[in-house]
Amino acid sequence: MYSEPVASRSADPRSGTPHLDAVSLAIIEQLQEDGRRPYAAIGKAVGLSEAAVRQRVQKLLDQGVMQIVAVTDPLTVGFRRQAMVGVHVEGDVEAVADALTGMDECEYVVMTAGSFDLMVEIVCEDDDHLLEVINGRIRAVPGVRSTESFVYLKLKKQTYMWGTR
Repeated sequence: MYSEPVASRSADPRSGTPHLDAVSLAIIEQLQEDGRRPYAAIGKAVGLSEAAVRQRVQKLLDQGVMQIVAVTDPLTVGFRRQAMVGVHVEGDVEAVADALTGMDECEYVVMTAGSFDLMVEIVCEDDDHLLEVINGRIRAVPGVRSTESFVYLKLKKQTYMWGTR
């Protein structure tokens, strides 16, 4: 058994992305299938000891490569309105993105190439809350030129199982 990473994906020198070897990728896939899977079971699947898996998982967490979280269905915990909001920005897109990441209701803030500068997923309690977030807060951010909202009518699929390809 081995525990030192062997690079199978090289680091991006511009972003500082860490090296991930085949074993680390396999550990990530195991945890994407079941975030509560015991380290001993993961170790058996990837060929490491329980302690080595624990160390690798901690390193992946510390490096920000992954998070282990409980994913909920927003409807079942009182968030009845979700929307994707496309944002057109004048000026510094990064500054606007930074302002939006500070809003609890903004679950994802993505800088894009295309018709919108930013795509923002919002999770709210109801339509009044959504209106307050879009009209009262997002549109008030300096640099936001316009928004277009795509209200979710029904969530058909929400998964985080893209693996490590």
